[in-house]
Amino acid sequence: MTRLLLCNVALVLLLPSHALAQRDGQHDFDFEIGSWKARVSRLDHPLTGSSTWLDYEGTSVVRKVWDGRANLGELEVDGAAGHIEGLTLRLYNPQARQWNITWANSRDGTLDRATMFGGFKDGLGEFFGQDSLNGRAIYVRFVFSNITPTSFRFEQAFSADGGRTWEVNWKAAFSR
Repeated sequence: MTRLLLCNVALVLLLPSHALAQRDGQHDFDFEIGSWKARVSRLDHPLTGSSTWLDYEGTSVVRKVWDGRANLGELEVDGAAGHIEGLTLRLYNPQARQWNITWANSRDGTLDRATMFGGFKDGLGEFFGQDSLNGRAIYVRFVFSNITPTSFRFEQAFSADGGRTWEVNWKAAFSR
């Protein structure tokens, strides 16, 4: 229990001050509702010094749940390295005024252990969580940026040094 409490305190300390701002962000993901063309690049072997990127193209469909206080996104992309089907569940916590994001890959058939927490400010969404990679504890960061009615960007980054440095390992551009 103490370890979990320390991990949660560390995550709160990693959150930028604007992610903790007291504003109602329950409709922050409304921009993403609908169908999108998706172009995804993922780093072949994160946190190993790899510079090999694998490219995919496909679609993302996001539907509103609970009048926008939750949403469900389906990603389906293909590339030379194969096929990816993913499911994103986002839930808004009105007491904390934060979103949490969980991902599932059809290959595994389970929700990831890492739940991301955060929010939006000035058109930028930042979310942080903890996970493990190859047996090593890591931090994970999601960033939503360049949001317009017809496009947006998403990046995922990992940190193996407590959040001092980040390596981007998943980049996606979405357009209508």
